[in-house]
Amino acid sequence: MSSSNKLFGRGELRSFLNHEMENITRVVARWDEDSLLTTPESDICEELEQKFLIEPLVLDRDGTTADPVKEGYRTVRDFDEDVRIRQTIVTISIPFTGNPDLLYLRPSQFTLSAPVAKVVGNELKLQWMGPLNHDPQQVRGNLDHQVEEIQKWVGWSTEQIKAHNALAAQKIAAEVQARKGRVLDNRNLQASLGFPMRERPDAQTYSVPITRKKIVPRRVTATSEPFRPEPALEDGQYEAALEVLRNQRNALERSPGTSAKMGEEEIRNLLLMGLNSHFEGQAAGEVFNNTGKTDILIRVEDRHIFIGECKIWKGPKTITETLDQLLGYLTWRDTKAALLLFIRSGAPGDVISKATIKFREHSNYKHDGKHATDERHDFVFHAKGDTSREIKIAFLPFHLPKDPGTD
Repeated sequence: MSSSNKLFGRGELRSFLNHEMENITRVVARWDEDSLLTTPESDICEELEQKFLIEPLVLDRDGTTADPVKEGYRTVRDFDEDVRIRQTIVTISIPFTGNPDLLYLRPSQFTLSAPVAKVVGNELKLQWMGPLNHDPQQVRGNLDHQVEEIQKWVGWSTEQIKAHNALAAQKIAAEVQARKGRVLDNRNLQASLGFPMRERPDAQTYSVPITRKKIVPRRVTATSEPFRPEPALEDGQYEAALEVLRNQRNALERSPGTSAKMGEEEIRNLLLMGLNSHFEGQAAGEVFNNTGKTDILIRVEDRHIFIGECKIWKGPKTITETLDQLLGYLTWRDTKAALLLFIRSGAPGDVISKATIKFREHSNYKHDGKHATDERHDFVFHAKGDTSREIKIAFLPFHLPKDPGTD
């Protein structure tokens, strides 16, 4: 096969990957500001990962096929004249997946003799050419050796690409977060100046910079506010509220004699007491919120920034119905919630397993969150009617067997 079909010889893989890294910064810098603020970071990162994370090459050696054997001629120099020698030509085709450009880029690890093959669509074509009536085993051995050489180079390329993809994913997340922070700071500065703006951006959600013990929204001092972000519960405060609930859950589970006699409302009131003591009385029960009423919420002015729903397990439908209820009265301002499930009968492990399945089967489910244990599962949902707005829902199971003597 012609030397023009030499693989991995038209450039360095390292240079290509470095260029892609630089492109990440440029693309994020040009991302539309309003889209950046209104679209969940995870969705933006996923879109960028699809663009910049590189699919490594994979040879489908089991899918190798052979073309019909042909005859050809090879010209050799015999003293002062060219002599044409009849040859047998055997060609095999190996399908592959991945970016075909990688077949032309030399990885950082390599040997001086690069393999040779012809790239046709998503197939590699390899040839053996030799004298007529050649030993089939030697022909097969030669072709297998060619394939092994290509596979070795593909392996080196794949190692380098996997390392690149890991770094690229980290860079994407960091670049998106940093740019979003800069844009939000600029919008808030713009709003604080007090000058009328030529174009009023849509209101967006931002995290309220609050202390752990008290929820205090950031206030904009401008008299004219072209941009007014809505308050939202900071992740640290969300975790603090969940930690209070988790600690109270553990205390109840360690006192089965007491919790067994308590009804759902009594348990909820106990949880509210803990939240009120932690958040200085800003938690309340049975407060109307949009189309329904919830068991626990934390409110800042007229904004509900944490919502918790308490339910007793009565089968898998409990989860589906509660999620529908929870999402039904979550407004567009609400982005964090918790479902507190009281398991009063049955094996906790079996109940938790069935419950998590129903979370993932819900039509608004997007993906799992960072916590996944028997004590807590996190899920990310999208709001009703708005797939771009994410809602974090923490699932906290309570194992509180009911006293058989109570109703």
